[in-house]
Amino acid sequence: MAYPQLTREPGALDTAAAIRAGKLSVVAAVDAAIERLEHLDAEIDALAVPNFRAAFDQAKALDAAGPQDNQPLFGVPMTIKESFDVAGLPTTWGHPQFKDQSAPRDALLVRRLKAAGAVIIGKTNVPVDLTDWQSFNPVYGRTHNPHDTARSPGGSSGGSAAAVASGMVACDYGTDIGGSVRVPAHFCGIWGHKTTWGLVPKHGHEHPAMSRSEGFVAAADGPLSIAGPLARNAADLAVLTQVGAEVPLRRRGKPLGECRLLAIASLPGAPVDTSVREPTEAALETLARAGVRIERASDLLPDVAGQHHRSYLKMMNITMSGGAPAPDGTRATATDWFALMNAQAVSMAQWEALFAVYDFVLAPPAPVLAVPHADQAVFRGTLTVDGVDEPGGKGLVWAGMATFPGLPATVLPIGSGTYLGAELPCGMQVIGPRWSDLDCIAAAEAMGQILHS
Repeated sequence: MAYPQLTREPGALDTAAAIRAGKLSVVAAVDAAIERLEHLDAEIDALAVPNFRAAFDQAKALDAAGPQDNQPLFGVPMTIKESFDVAGLPTTWGHPQFKDQSAPRDALLVRRLKAAGAVIIGKTNVPVDLTDWQSFNPVYGRTHNPHDTARSPGGSSGGSAAAVASGMVACDYGTDIGGSVRVPAHFCGIWGHKTTWGLVPKHGHEHPAMSRSEGFVAAADGPLSIAGPLARNAADLAVLTQVGAEVPLRRRGKPLGECRLLAIASLPGAPVDTSVREPTEAALETLARAGVRIERASDLLPDVAGQHHRSYLKMMNITMSGGAPAPDGTRATATDWFALMNAQAVSMAQWEALFAVYDFVLAPPAPVLAVPHADQAVFRGTLTVDGVDEPGGKGLVWAGMATFPGLPATVLPIGSGTYLGAELPCGMQVIGPRWSDLDCIAAAEAMGQILHS
């Protein structure tokens, strides 16, 4: 069965333009989005927490005030990942004991989105503690992939990607430490952007078991996790990134035809399934035929699947546990942490040297396409790669490539492949130097135009 094409619903900027032109009111835009959500979500279960009454109140206020020059998302209905605080709504991270506790204030990113004119109509589903490439929990149930409801939409921003891919909303904001924006974009056939570490603030994205005191930043967000947008086109992705950014972003404006790219489609010890490899190779061939300069190997590439990956996994596990003891009772020491910080600094320097030669690196976001639903978390089980069961943790090599050194990476849809009997969407990530977020998005957009022309 061929996977469905991306919905033809208008994008975020299209909606904002229609409202500014007087063709649509904010109330009408919000009402239409809620109707789509109520119709589509019965099968997909992307929405965790509705925010309809507050959304209508905000929509009426926006209609009364009219758009301002600094509101690029004026009137755009959107959702946001459940793990971000929205005033008056619960933030559970999938834990039942927090479902009746309401956040006292909006996360900083939510405040910025609202200031830009966006209307938050609800929060989207996540796995427990944001630790799976599936999105199910005992509070809100299981989210299904819009292309095949027997498959995962990815995680941990799986509800976000499913809501966007199905057409419920034009955009959403998720988070990413182990591919949690990029893998859902890849699994659902949409656009996603992992921002440069530190670019978008995560105040108000604390685990509910931690303090919500003013100014508190949870240790669990640490030196790896980022907030990043999901959308159905590159232009929306760029605006969402700029709205969330702590500092103004600039583009170099270098055309894709003048860029030198390094494509990494396979790595020793990190196998990639044929369903991902074939569309990736086809995309690279199409780009090369169009005159894009792509090289396939470089001695400058860090040991991504080796020491780089081991250090990344160790840092991620310590970060996500807040330094708590491991299941075997061992606990990282200050010496361990400083060693990891040193390893990360070395990785950053190696990538900086690589980007002195190459403009971007192209790679799969994950070694497989959308996985079938399972009761066990992906990382505690296996991934089937060309008929062989591989440890689930191996899939994180492709996520850690950009996460450990804090690099931006944009995922664009490139086609489809057949994985475990189903035809499913496939994406590719475009990784660039730190702070080159808009360049990554622009390069991905140019590639998408070539691939889909």
